[in-house]
Amino acid sequence: MLTPFHLAINVTDLDETRAFYGDLLGCTEGRATATWVDFNFFGHQLSFHLGEPFVTANTGKVGAHMVAMPHFGVVLTYDDWRALADRLEAAGIDWVIAPTGRFIGEPGEQWTMFFRDPSGNPIEVKGFKDLEGVFVG
Repeated sequence: MLTPFHLAINVTDLDETRAFYGDLLGCTEGRATATWVDFNFFGHQLSFHLGEPFVTANTGKVGAHMVAMPHFGVVLTYDDWRALADRLEAAGIDWVIAPTGRFIGEPGEQWTMFFRDPSGNPIEVKGFKDLEGVFVG
């Protein structure tokens, strides 16, 4: 049984963070103070604190793309992934990697998209038609 993870990272503006994670991504806000806010990030606890976001560098190779490291994200069912991708496309998100399929017809078949939040934190969202494929090598 998978259990929720907890991740706490810095953001530069809590109002922008609320609009992005709450309104755009559809995450439910939890506890908050004047300097931080928690969200239910697809079943996981994500805490945003006012401060300097972590430094990233495009050192991660994903197919033909170099992506920001470190980054965080979530794995969704394909239908939920597709619905989120459609919502982000309609909102005009600035993609790092637009929604795309990888390993199609192979073990670990998946869909991915990379983007950044308003504070520049890099996010990857993966989609799987078969969640058993998440840990296939």
